[in-house]
Amino acid sequence: MRRNGKKRARSETPGSTTHPRNKYSDNPPDFSLLASLYPSFKPFVFFSASQRPRIDWTDYNATRELTRVLLLHDHGLNWWIPDGQLCPTVPNRSNYIHWINDLLSSQILPSSCDQVKGFDIGTGANCIYPLLGASLFGWSFIGSDITDVALEWAEKNVQSNPHISDLIEIRDSKIFSSEEAPTRPEDEYMVLLGVVKESETFDFCMCNPPFFETFEEAGLNPKTSCGGTPEEMVCDGGEQAFVTRIIEDSAVLRQRFKWYTSMLGKKANLKLLISKLWQVGVTVVKTTEFVQGQTSRWGLAWSFIPTARKIIAPPIAAKKNSLLSFMLEGIKRQYSAADVLQSVEEFFKSCGASSKLNSSTFSVDIVASSDQCNTITQISKQHTLDGSSLEVPQDDLSFRILVFQQMPGTLLIKGSLQQKDSPLSGLFSLVLGSLEESMKSKFCR
Repeated sequence: MRRNGKKRARSETPGSTTHPRNKYSDNPPDFSLLASLYPSFKPFVFFSASQRPRIDWTDYNATRELTRVLLLHDHGLNWWIPDGQLCPTVPNRSNYIHWINDLLSSQILPSSCDQVKGFDIGTGANCIYPLLGASLFGWSFIGSDITDVALEWAEKNVQSNPHISDLIEIRDSKIFSSEEAPTRPEDEYMVLLGVVKESETFDFCMCNPPFFETFEEAGLNPKTSCGGTPEEMVCDGGEQAFVTRIIEDSAVLRQRFKWYTSMLGKKANLKLLISKLWQVGVTVVKTTEFVQGQTSRWGLAWSFIPTARKIIAPPIAAKKNSLLSFMLEGIKRQYSAADVLQSVEEFFKSCGASSKLNSSTFSVDIVASSDQCNTITQISKQHTLDGSSLEVPQDDLSFRILVFQQMPGTLLIKGSLQQKDSPLSGLFSLVLGSLEESMKSKFCR
């Protein structure tokens, strides 16, 4: 697609895996080892019926202590946050940091040999991104925030690590202003304009934005407890509005940042935000998916700097959809991802299909005959083509359904055919459509 006669440079990371250079990619945290090494963590570890070590993810003290020992054990960082502040998961945050490093190491934009300098929008009391970026790659950082508690504890976490403290500055975004920043109501927040000083340039900015529009929405998931204050979790318009503010500021600052980036909790917001980016004249957009365990997040990056090389997509033959997905949003409080997974299995079993649930990978493997596929697709008449009956091939349909936690009250359901480019991909789309309707009717408000 072209705009103003120029080909848009957009790239999307294929697949959905933990970043390969994330140290937790192949070696998830060993709770037994950590409990033996850190007595303060031991009380939070228990063993399941299968003798697997676990922690109670609904216990804020357990998740906070896990973060503390992982940062100490794997990164040599001293860290703590007071009760109620947002507690980050180290593996998930590491994915974002490594993706930033990929962007900086790529040849898409002109390279520089200067000290890498980043800007963390809303660093929080945890200050996780500056701490990881400085310890892993030696980057320098500005971390901004607006609440006194966040600023105080972010500074404490920086000073508790003297080996990297010179690399990180914590900045109160309430007290800065500049001629570039438009006049805003007192209850609005500064993002970049008014916080970035006039002489400053950066290699990147990053942000874990407030995902939610209301604090009630933020508390929809009773299965986890990561804390979080209203300032950290909520803003008018949710993440879409917040990232739009970053886009608006970037349109003024333009090449003073090499890369502008943000994390997103809802894939559905990508399309609108990317559209806004082309409207303000960016030269390149990149997206990726961060997956850690059963949690999915998305990364969005853009730049106003002319690309160092032409990005030419190789010719791709039209291919059939072997990977499809849909969202379950506004899930009722009493339901968890495990409930949805079990219901997926029951949905296909009720139609006579072979279904095998794997609770460790949150997946269901299904094999359905042609007659069973007809039964599934006829559950909802709206999924038949033009009201006519579907001609079903005689081969069995083999596919996998996976359930991913995105954010409280929201799940991503992915379906993948076992045989890529299968002639049954059209039928697969109808089957997944029937599943979507059934799951939304049962679990969503």
